[in-house]
Amino acid sequence: MIVPISSLFIAIGFLAVGYGMILTFVGVYLKDIGISNTVIGIINAAFFLGAVISSILSQKIISTVGHIRSFAAFASLMVVSFLLHSLFLNEFLWAFLRFISGFAFYGLLIILESWLNEKSTERDRGKILAIYTIVFYLATAIGQLFLNIDEHFRQFIFTIGSILVLFSVFTIALTKIKEPQLKPFKKYSMPKIFSVVPLATVSSFIGGFFVGGFFTMLPVYILIQNHSIEVVSYFMLITLIGGLVSQWPIGLLSDKYGRRRLIAFTSLFTSGVSLAFIFLSFNTTFLYFLGFLLGLTIFSLYPLAVARANDVVDENKDIVEISRTLLFMYSIGSFSSPLLIGFGLSLSTYFLFGSFALLGAFLYFYSLSKERIADDHLSTFVNMPVASGAEFPELDPRQKES
Repeated sequence: MIVPISSLFIAIGFLAVGYGMILTFVGVYLKDIGISNTVIGIINAAFFLGAVISSILSQKIISTVGHIRSFAAFASLMVVSFLLHSLFLNEFLWAFLRFISGFAFYGLLIILESWLNEKSTERDRGKILAIYTIVFYLATAIGQLFLNIDEHFRQFIFTIGSILVLFSVFTIALTKIKEPQLKPFKKYSMPKIFSVVPLATVSSFIGGFFVGGFFTMLPVYILIQNHSIEVVSYFMLITLIGGLVSQWPIGLLSDKYGRRRLIAFTSLFTSGVSLAFIFLSFNTTFLYFLGFLLGLTIFSLYPLAVARANDVVDENKDIVEISRTLLFMYSIGSFSSPLLIGFGLSLSTYFLFGSFALLGAFLYFYSLSKERIADDHLSTFVNMPVASGAEFPELDPRQKES
């Protein structure tokens, strides 16, 4: 089953390399040329705003014109936006282009995930999702190495990103996989879902805040600490590797001790590591080590939140709707993070990790205040990619459990 859909994984790989590379590079480049932290935060937030809008509107586009045409359209939008980045430097234009990039990128993810869902069965769904997660993490990590390009050729980063997107179009254009039918977007009742899975909802938002801040504003913080762009590149790579290697042990521990305890532990751990960053990040060795530790936990909060929701909801009746709402909350957290951190860094360099530490401490106490789920009601933990579209909940193998 894996071989026929290998073209989808190749396309995901190309997109993820470009995703990781550009998402980090924008903040680094703008900081390097003297743009204020607040403006950098607004420009980066625009990407995640586009992602939120895409989760609502792109499914209608895909259902109307089909997967292959939609993929070509979204990819074209990304390529045009990337190339315009390299031609013009205007803060308002860049914010708009980041919005377009986020809208198009998450539209592409929805297409690829719905294709994967169409071709997977209950038996191999977990294997397909595991490959998806590994490909996305590794490709995103590889994208960080492009930050080391010579400063005289740094503008070509956007050209490289465009080429990667075009390669993904090439692999999809030749695919013979049947186009799936997308289910229509359904509006969610946030108060209703919060009342059902409050810990999962809050954890998703905070997890999105951590990950959004990591990709967009943490590189800026490292530059503020007088480290080089090369250090930023290796730091991001090491942190993403930490995120990848933690998925399996975090899953085992959460299946044994429960999601509530693991959410509390990862939150407290993130809080402690964040405080260590404030005092030790001036040293490159400590910076890399702390980055690996940070990666162990911040990428685990969202999968733990979804697992917690699966534990709470009986018989998976509403789990797809709830999972999509949690993904929406994760996106809102990612959107708000660069906005708040960009403004906060203009006030104090301690704001980024100070906010991480406070949110981690809050989630620790909040999670312990919630009810423990009995062991016989625990679902199976499922690893998840560092970014996913609105069709991801359909891929979750737990949706097929009886």
